[in-house]
Amino acid sequence: MARYISLIQFTEQGIRNVKDTVKRGDAAIAEAEKMKRGDAAIAEAEKMGMKIIEEFWTMGAYDVVVMFDAPDDETVSAFLLKIGSMGNVRGQTLRAFRKEEMEGILAKIK
Repeated sequence: MARYISLIQFTEQGIRNVKDTVKRGDAAIAEAEKMKRGDAAIAEAEKMGMKIIEEFWTMGAYDVVVMFDAPDDETVSAFLLKIGSMGNVRGQTLRAFRKEEMEGILAKIK
């Protein structure tokens, strides 16, 4: 599976509700887990299989950093659009390459 890192900022709505941030983080994890389990309401999403690796609340330009695995960009996009549509966060998501993946990329440079 591919690894991703999301750099998240609270929106104005999100900062007003900051006391619920851990609950929202848990809800995001639950949503990914629901995709993994293949809940009846999202049977098609069973194939997606996202896995949240770790999340951090941070100081600085970003409020939260989340590391996760997903099978493809489409899965990530669908998940992030759903979370973003709740209006509490916005962010940037980076595709992260493991050492072995980067070695493969570099091997293609002639």
